[in-house]
Amino acid sequence: MTSLIAGPAGRPGRPFGTVLAAMVTPFTSAGELDLDATAALAAKLADEGHDGLVVNGTTGESPTTTDAEKAAIVRAVVDAVGDRVTVVAGVGTYSTAHSVQTAREAEKAGAHGTLVVTPFYSRPQQEGLLAHFAAVADATDLPVMLYDIPARSVVAIAPDTLLRLAEHPRITAVKDAKGDLYAGSQVIAHSDLAYYSGDDPLTLPWMSIGAVGVVSIISHVVGPHVRAMVDSAAAGDFTRARTIHEALLPAHLAMSRTGGGAGLVFAKTALRLAGFEVGDPRLPQIPATHEQSAQIARDLEEIGNLR
Repeated sequence: MTSLIAGPAGRPGRPFGTVLAAMVTPFTSAGELDLDATAALAAKLADEGHDGLVVNGTTGESPTTTDAEKAAIVRAVVDAVGDRVTVVAGVGTYSTAHSVQTAREAEKAGAHGTLVVTPFYSRPQQEGLLAHFAAVADATDLPVMLYDIPARSVVAIAPDTLLRLAEHPRITAVKDAKGDLYAGSQVIAHSDLAYYSGDDPLTLPWMSIGAVGVVSIISHVVGPHVRAMVDSAAAGDFTRARTIHEALLPAHLAMSRTGGGAGLVFAKTALRLAGFEVGDPRLPQIPATHEQSAQIARDLEEIGNLR
């Protein structure tokens, strides 16, 4: 294996940057992949303070995009902003062999790193998780961000398992959507794994115990606010960080308007309200209703300018 590939934002302790968007996948009105809009959205997000983009995650509708579409998305984003941000490709599935192949295709397409979610539905034991994550990490030269989200995968990655995985030279980070700050504190204290909040409302609490940043959904439309909050917390200015956190509370409420954990529906709705068209989600997700869109608009209007 060669040395780790890192995007322009990668650096010791922050291997994927600090403010990453869990980027939506733009579709045309006919439901086809829109690569022009994909590149334009990536540039917009880079301009608004992101130093990393996660593509082909849940918010990117990975369950409904083909392997060929996933590779095309990576290429489009790398071509558009790969010299400005770290491009992380979601490659995790409930099949280890498929995840390995997807990781290799992402590497060929130019990704700077991979996001590997806990295998869902099959509910593997912790030893199975160790073998799965190691197999994906061994498949490429790319650094790996583990994704711990038991609300979707059922099985959580135990702290002891994370500590063992931290010994792998390419497993460098965790996106946490488990919300167990005590368990995370144990791992942060006893490993070099970089922690990223995977749940927007908890970004500030996570940073207060040593996380380095966030993989955000709300930053699609409030990126400068999220950037300012993360930078303030990283500088130790938790007074300002808390002020921004409180200003962002309406965005967290807005994201709950569509229910079902469908952050992608919120993000696509919010972008449309902001004048950036990314199309409707693919089934089984459905677009926001007129009432939900109006509620999201009212929520976002409460967020003032940065001070």
